[in-house]
Amino acid sequence: MGRLAGLVRPGCGWLCGLSLAFAGLLALLPGRVLSDSCVWYGQCGNTTYDKRYNCEYDGPPLPLPKDGYELLQELCPSFFYGNVSLCCDMSQLQDLKTNLELPLQFLSRCPSCFYNFVNLFCELTCSPHQSKFLNVTGTLPYYDPVSQENKTSITELTYYIGETFANAMYNACKDVEAPSSNVKALGLLCGRDVKECNAINWIQYMFSKDNGQTPFTITPVFSDVSTEGMTPMNNATKACNESVDDFTGPCSCQDCLAVCGPKPEPPPPPTPWLLLGLDAMYVIMWISYMGFLLVFFAAVLGVWCYRKRHFVSEYTPIDSNIAYSVNSHQNTGDASWCERLGERFENALRVTFTSWGAFCVRNPRPVIVFSLVIIAMCSSGLMFVKVTTNPIDLWSSPNSQARKEKEYFDTHFGPFFRTEQLIIQAPNTKPEIYSPYPSGADVPFGPPLTKEILHQVLDLQEAIENIVAHYNNDTIMLKDICLAPLSPYNNNCTILSVLNYFQNSHSVLDRTDNDSFFIYADYHSHFLYCVQAPASLNDTTPLHDPCLGTFGGPVFPWLALGGYDGDNYNNATALVITFPVKNFYNDTGKLMKALAWEKEFLNFVKNYKNPNLTISFSAERSIEDEINRESNGDVNTVLISYVVMFVYISIALGHIKSARRFLVDSKISLGIAGVIIVLSSVACSLGIFSYFGVPLTLIVIEVIPFLVLAVGVDNIFIIVQTFQRDDRLQGETLDKQIGRILGDVAPSLFLSSFSEAVAFFLGTLSTMPAVRTFSLFAAVAVFIDFLLQVTCFVSLLGLDVKRQEKNHLDILCCIKGDEELGSVQHSESVLFLFFKNIYSPFLLKDWMRPIVISIFVGILSFSVSVVNKVEIGLDQRLSMPDDSYVMDYFNSLSKYLHAGPPVYFVLEEGHDYTTLDGQNMVCGGVGCNNNSLVQQVFDAAQISSYTKIGYAPSSWIDDYFDWVKPQSTCCRVYNNTKQFCNASVVNPSCVRCRPLTTEGKQRPQGEDFMKFLPMFLSDNPNPRCGKGGHAAYSSAVDLIHNNSEVGATYFMTYHTVLKTSTDFIDAMKKARIIAANITETMGIQEKSYRVFPYSVFYVFYEQYLTIVTDTVVNLGISLGSIFVVTMVLLGFEVWAAIVVSLTIAMILVNMFGVMWLWGISLNAVSLVNLVMSCGISVEFCSHVTRAFTVSTKPSRAERAEEALSHMGSSVFSGITLTKFGGIVVLAFSKSQIFQIFYFRMYLAMVLLGATHGLIFLPVLLSYIGPSVNKAKTRAVQERNKGTERETLLFF
Repeated sequence: MGRLAGLVRPGCGWLCGLSLAFAGLLALLPGRVLSDSCVWYGQCGNTTYDKRYNCEYDGPPLPLPKDGYELLQELCPSFFYGNVSLCCDMSQLQDLKTNLELPLQFLSRCPSCFYNFVNLFCELTCSPHQSKFLNVTGTLPYYDPVSQENKTSITELTYYIGETFANAMYNACKDVEAPSSNVKALGLLCGRDVKECNAINWIQYMFSKDNGQTPFTITPVFSDVSTEGMTPMNNATKACNESVDDFTGPCSCQDCLAVCGPKPEPPPPPTPWLLLGLDAMYVIMWISYMGFLLVFFAAVLGVWCYRKRHFVSEYTPIDSNIAYSVNSHQNTGDASWCERLGERFENALRVTFTSWGAFCVRNPRPVIVFSLVIIAMCSSGLMFVKVTTNPIDLWSSPNSQARKEKEYFDTHFGPFFRTEQLIIQAPNTKPEIYSPYPSGADVPFGPPLTKEILHQVLDLQEAIENIVAHYNNDTIMLKDICLAPLSPYNNNCTILSVLNYFQNSHSVLDRTDNDSFFIYADYHSHFLYCVQAPASLNDTTPLHDPCLGTFGGPVFPWLALGGYDGDNYNNATALVITFPVKNFYNDTGKLMKALAWEKEFLNFVKNYKNPNLTISFSAERSIEDEINRESNGDVNTVLISYVVMFVYISIALGHIKSARRFLVDSKISLGIAGVIIVLSSVACSLGIFSYFGVPLTLIVIEVIPFLVLAVGVDNIFIIVQTFQRDDRLQGETLDKQIGRILGDVAPSLFLSSFSEAVAFFLGTLSTMPAVRTFSLFAAVAVFIDFLLQVTCFVSLLGLDVKRQEKNHLDILCCIKGDEELGSVQHSESVLFLFFKNIYSPFLLKDWMRPIVISIFVGILSFSVSVVNKVEIGLDQRLSMPDDSYVMDYFNSLSKYLHAGPPVYFVLEEGHDYTTLDGQNMVCGGVGCNNNSLVQQVFDAAQISSYTKIGYAPSSWIDDYFDWVKPQSTCCRVYNNTKQFCNASVVNPSCVRCRPLTTEGKQRPQGEDFMKFLPMFLSDNPNPRCGKGGHAAYSSAVDLIHNNSEVGATYFMTYHTVLKTSTDFIDAMKKARIIAANITETMGIQEKSYRVFPYSVFYVFYEQYLTIVTDTVVNLGISLGSIFVVTMVLLGFEVWAAIVVSLTIAMILVNMFGVMWLWGISLNAVSLVNLVMSCGISVEFCSHVTRAFTVSTKPSRAERAEEALSHMGSSVFSGITLTKFGGIVVLAFSKSQIFQIFYFRMYLAMVLLGATHGLIFLPVLLSYIGPSVNKAKTRAVQERNKGTERETLLFF
């Protein structure tokens, strides 16, 4: 479980050990004697806490028995000379070894530091010259019952230490890391924050009786000159960048900054792009816009002057001949081959749709029945529908880098745990002040750290542990699903809570050490110790309680506390309690049990009442639950939106001439049928893909009906309103009339629908699953909608017209009105008349057109200037309903947390750890490369504000090397079975794994490396050995081939606090850069393995690394396909296709301008909407453009006016008004994601589409629209020769 967000790193109260060390070391002291003589020898009596006093002795040093030689060589080799006469006996030497065992495991990372450290205590304990620097100041008489002699116990001592020695020892040790705890070793030895630690107070603390470990008072006196007749101990020292001997290198860069040189500096932030002191894009676009206006108005003025020269007055009536002569060059001569090809293609489409329309009207029943059968067949696939709600499947491609890395991580180390978390405040409680005894500054404690509140929180924590859930008749409690890293030896659940400093016990929390006058230690002092040494098994207060959690790992204060300043954890204003739960991606049964417990957990916390506590909370399932609740809660809003659109469509289709003919002339039933056809096309699309097992997403369900309604309703309005404005020709039957009308408008409908479908189909090239799925479903839905409208709807239109001609009522079609009509009379709606007689002539006036162009180009210029300022990402808060409890949790998370998500640097399978070179590439200790994996991550943590790496990494390989050293008692085996023997086992048959020789002290290599590694990974930390790797690293190392090789491994650290999408994206980007650099410096680029970073959020944020490229590619492909399809279906009108594409591109760019103004970020949801807006824009632009190209009016302005008059009203009523009514309703949604990404973006795309399609595009066509196709003009003349239409063609 080693990756448990740092929960479980080998913990050991080595401070306890250190203290014991000091205790033992201190227990060796005497009184005033002659020079070069001893002050003590042997041990006399017990002190408090079962430690021993030393016996006063003022004689010469005594020879050490030979059976102590090996031990002396191990501990104090500088004394091994001559007859080895010392001032300590075997028992004192053995105590020294015992007490140095735990310091050895941590300080020996830096040999120079440990050398100096041991020197201090060797001189104190055994030096044959003790009397020079030790002065006994207090004694007690002692009767030895064994020897039956009276002796003297030493109770007070002064130790004269050279100031140079003290400072050198401190300087060699100050940078030493405790890699499994992410803290400096001195932070655990100094009794205060490591920032306040120095040589003097460090040694004073170690020798102080108040630390709870020293058996009697030792007063250090620091001086480099003789004082009070004493010569200070000022032995030679080793700096951390010096080697101790010929076999050991200097300390590593991690443990000695002098080795690695100056601290790495982050690169300077990118310089803002400025011109004239302002944002460069603003300046460039402003200058460009001004230049455009200058050129454009100069050209307009030049044309105006040219016209004044050719015509008497701008206001003089211009007859048709003169008007025609302006463009006469366009219609003289032979048509080009391209024009003839375009006319033939256009004519083929017209003839095909004319024949098809007439057939559908003549045979309505077969057509309708056939359509219904097709709809039923396709829609029946909905029986197999699957809806994807897994966020990973929605936002991350199975072939993406992050997804592959996640699969690799899950396969080799197990899936990332599920997180249930509480953030607790105590708003009604006042802070309190703790006054340490006997001395020390007052320490403030935040409101949630008062004892009363801690007891209440512990009650809550225990209640959560006892929550019972049920699934399939099974009873589930936290203990059944929680993360228990030491299971089966220790089944306690991992709970990251400050209460674990007190072993989750009310009695431990209440413990005090006091008398009638003073409190010497209580929970305050224990807390202050534990936040500095969370891995300790024995604090240095008189309480001697462990800090290590009951689950076998430390609880780091920056994970369990919030709202503090700097490292002042006592000022915390919030408690953070985290319950990691095992994840089961491939075991549905176990996963459902976890989900069932989480549901009960959420219900419990929601209903929990305590006036003293304010609780923000979340479970792993919370976000998905709330998204589902949000979707269900917005069903009514969406339904009302659609109902508003349906009602409008049903009413707006009819042209009511009088109140008494309301039910005859209305087209409510036809409108409802049209809407049903639109929805049927959506159902068909969903059904078809459900047959093939393609899962739906919420985006598909929410967006596609809106899109298809926009396209489909527009088509309905165009067909119906064109029929209503048409006069039946003499001798023409209804089927021929509708066929003729369909021949006129269907090519336009086909143009828009087919170009949208192709654009969406090409959108499936996107790597983003959400965009790809949407594009796939949308393309099929749009095309099926077109097919149903030119078949089923045309037949229904024919039946409705026959009903109207027979004067039957709408809806109640069996009831007949007063009179019959021979045929439906020509009628023009008020909106059509407004467009024809008022709006179109006004818009296309000579003075209005330049104003329109200026305004729209100005808006475009602004949008271009801010397009690079649109934020990227998606704030999690937006996906939650406004009233969600998760919103409160997110706010608390952002406000209180001090650590970001854990990040794992994974070294893939294939690396050889058994060789010295292979180890040096990875480790961070003595002899390791200065650019090793661990060292580079450590360096990154030094500039955390830039790299977003918050802490030095935990390193299993460095802890393994410390664990396996023969000097420690960690690695032992039974000498008869060679099985592992835990350090806590007292058995004479347990011997060192490796010999105490020069070779044995070196790192294990080859078979030795693999022989002891499984033992390390199975060893539980204990007071004798805090380096056991079971809790911290059991899942960090993937042993393969029956434990004979090391496979994949990881090195864990944390990101800094990440609050915004930008932070998350930057953190992932920097981690990948670091990993790539590690891969390169290890020289493994060409091999089959590499280093990669993994964090649980990467799969969600990877999309944003390429979102800009994806957006450009997707929209570019869509525009390109629209251009090609438009060009072909307009009869190879290249220039017309360019104009359409240009206008749609302007709409898309302006959408980015709106996104910036309205705070809409760029992400998968907004990209889907942008792709959709590209499709809807076709509806706004293609119909008007096609009407322009088929118009035979002589001038561009007249053709634009005719196109806008005939198509503008249908587009406006069919899309703009329909959508506007539905969109406004979305503004009342409870969901922020609906309000921002649907209401705001839909409103923007409809308004921008309408203004560009109905204002800008006609004006642009009037200036630079394509010339009249001479072949089409002649074809129209031929078709209408001899009819009443002939006189209207060019008038």
